[in-house]
Amino acid sequence: MAPLALVVAVFLAYSVPPYLTLDPARSRVPAPPGFPAHYWFLVAHITFGTIAIVGVILQIWPWLRRKHPVVHRRVGRVYVFAGAIPAAVMAATIGAVSPFGPVVGTLDVVAALLWLGFTIAGWRAIRQRRYAEHRKWMIRSFAMTMSTLTSRALSPIAFLLVMPRVEDKSELILSAGTLSAVLSILSLLLLSQWWLDRKPKRPATAR
Repeated sequence: MAPLALVVAVFLAYSVPPYLTLDPARSRVPAPPGFPAHYWFLVAHITFGTIAIVGVILQIWPWLRRKHPVVHRRVGRVYVFAGAIPAAVMAATIGAVSPFGPVVGTLDVVAALLWLGFTIAGWRAIRQRRYAEHRKWMIRSFAMTMSTLTSRALSPIAFLLVMPRVEDKSELILSAGTLSAVLSILSLLLLSQWWLDRKPKRPATAR
């Protein structure tokens, strides 16, 4: 948990500060033409996303789940309703008008819809006391919460793969961004499924 929490803290320390001033000029994402509210949707996504990524770190902490189940449930509600769901809706909205082209925009929308669907499925499962299914859906929701962070981490690899094939700088940035987004989504989905499949099944009496 400690290394993961440290990585998340570094990511937030780098990503969030430019938006604390609410100055559109400091935005790292250019506003697409014809959508003047883009910046405010982006700020909302970052705000809700910050709540989601901090909340999900607490949710996957085994000690907190075992020792403080009430806190786990309360943080879970915050994660779902003040974090993942609104952040995913905002991400789908700004992804649909992405200034980085239709491919990146489509990937953003797909990741947002997966995040939204996994989170809602996990919430419904726990409301119906289907604990095993709740765990599975929430692990997938956790994976999508980490999508942006993973995409940033994979960007250097994407640049190294694309650089020998692309000479134009703007095309290089776009191609590397597209590749890192694809690698992020696929790797997270595959790793989360691998994690679920590798866990040994406990006997029914233990469950």
